[in-house]
Amino acid sequence: MPSTPPSPLIAQLDELIRRDPAQRGLIGTEREFGALCPGHLAAAAAELAENARSVGIVTGFFIPGGQPPAAETDGPLGTLFLAAVLEKLGVESHVITDNHCHPALQAAAEAMEFPNDRVHQTVVNINETGETFFQSAPGKQLTHLIALERVGPCHTTTSLTGQRRSGTVPLEEFHQLVLPTAHDRCHNMRGEAMDAYSGNLHRLFEFATQSRPSIKTIGIGDGANEIGMGSIPWENLHRRLEGDHAGRVPCRIATDWTIVTGTSNWGGYALAAAIAHLKDAPQHLAPYDAAQQFGVLEHFVQHGPAVDGVTRRQEPTVDGLPFLTYIQPLEGIRQLLGID
Repeated sequence: MPSTPPSPLIAQLDELIRRDPAQRGLIGTEREFGALCPGHLAAAAAELAENARSVGIVTGFFIPGGQPPAAETDGPLGTLFLAAVLEKLGVESHVITDNHCHPALQAAAEAMEFPNDRVHQTVVNINETGETFFQSAPGKQLTHLIALERVGPCHTTTSLTGQRRSGTVPLEEFHQLVLPTAHDRCHNMRGEAMDAYSGNLHRLFEFATQSRPSIKTIGIGDGANEIGMGSIPWENLHRRLEGDHAGRVPCRIATDWTIVTGTSNWGGYALAAAIAHLKDAPQHLAPYDAAQQFGVLEHFVQHGPAVDGVTRRQEPTVDGLPFLTYIQPLEGIRQLLGID
């Protein structure tokens, strides 16, 4: 939990990304059910600003039903924005993804002028814990591990009962809605199993939490099925989702801080801005304006390829939002920082 109140500017950054123009994610439910993880953006930014030396950012959400099958546009933009700003602030940054999403991340990195050798293709085999990753570069030197729009497995009876909550564990409801065959499997927002495309990268966070507690973890997501959402009780996420499949969507993997936003890329933008603000170096965001981000988006959609995760089409949009709507939070962030 956050230990100190956020600065007024970081509170404004948080407000900017807590919007859901398409009414498709968790943020749209906050008026009815309350805010999710308030203050976590400020706390995560303070931790990174003070202690980050080497950061790994895990991203990439493959859309097998895309036209063509490819990584989605939400995730890579925010990841590379955050990684680039961290590099300018003197923090070594690495982008980590799976074999399915690697071509799209390479294309996005090329457009962002981010070093290609800092984009890593990583797969954790079914019988591995993730330990091997931390025995050599880049895992060996990491101080922080971030997931940005990265799918993780849903709950099991064990993970459900292990969550912190004020009420009783809703075991009966969970067992009614989530069959044993769906336990501990990755799902998309449609409730479709995604294990074949996950690369088991959630195990990096499990291993870090259990065996490398000095590595602090952060999750950024918008839909409940991403790594980090295990910080929120299953029932609090389930009630915010629609459809008969809603019970098997929430991810069980918790992180030290979880940033909930309307579109996950916005979380990367805001976290980078908050760190730069705390470092008194907002000028490092100056090169990354709307025109630059559209250029990156177009390049990695065309050359990755990449697809919009909602429309599933190869087009320069994010979560079904036209670019002019999608980019509004970044434009607001730049104004808050005094860049525009």
